Amino acid sequence: MEKCMTMENAPRFTFGFYFQALTKMLSSPNRFFGELPIETGLRQPLGFLILSSLFFAGASLTTIHDNLTLMGGILLMNAIAMPFVTAGIGFMVMVMAMGKRVTFSKLFSVYAYATGVTLLASWIPLFVWLTEPWKWLLIIMGMVKGCGFKWIQAVMVVAVSIFVVVLLFWSLGPVMVQVREFMG
Repeated sequence: MEKCMTMENAPRFTFGFYFQALTKMLSSPNRFFGELPIETGLRQPLGFLILSSLFFAGASLTTIHDNLTLMGGILLMNAIAMPFVTAGIGFMVMVMAMGKRVTFSKLFSVYAYATGVTLLASWIPLFVWLTEPWKWLLIIMGMVKGCGFKWIQAVMVVAVSIFVVVLLFWSLGPVMVQVREFMG
């Protein structure tokens, strides 16, 4: 009988783990994703994402001059929340297109590690044009090496996910204009 991954038996997140994972992600992402355990849990990927998000938010504040506390909070929440949103959309696309292949926690870990490593350079102005494609390529690689997807399946899940996220933000545009008018 297999043990279910719970918070009590999930591997601990440590700074040592963070730097080991970061080194492996930068030197050999193929091997890193290929060595992800079947039952990943959320503790280590979430810790990795949060630590990278804290660095990203703090470093981003060096280029912002107004409302530092508010902007820092927004940047931090965005950096932590977006991998959940995109992994959730990716999970739905995977389930609808291919059936359930992996658990949400396994798929989320791919998104969290890929996002976490790219956040370390994303704070630099205009680097988003490099880090955003890099992040999505890492996610595709993680799906193939860590989740057992075929390349075409991973590309399809990512492409549809990006399309859905763009539609989501496009549809929120008028709402944001109304909120801005109400507050301003």
